[in-house]
Amino acid sequence: MSSIKTHVKKGDQVEIIAGNHKGKKGTVLNVNAAKGTVVVEGGRTVQKAVRRSEADPDGGIKTVDAPVHISNVKKLS
Repeated sequence: MSSIKTHVKKGDQVEIIAGNHKGKKGTVLNVNAAKGTVVVEGGRTVQKAVRRSEADPDGGIKTVDAPVHISNVKKLS
């Protein structure tokens, strides 16, 4: 399997430059090069319904960071 080159990596400071969340800045939490997405801390938060489980006994609606396409982020120096 060949590796796909990306301009950002986990821990980098980035700014979202396109879409509804344009202008938000944060740290990269996760990079999925195969899908071309990155998860930015506080960049794109969504509400997600979570079932009860051992790990999360309360369940309910949680706020999580959703992925953004890698072309929509700019690495800050």
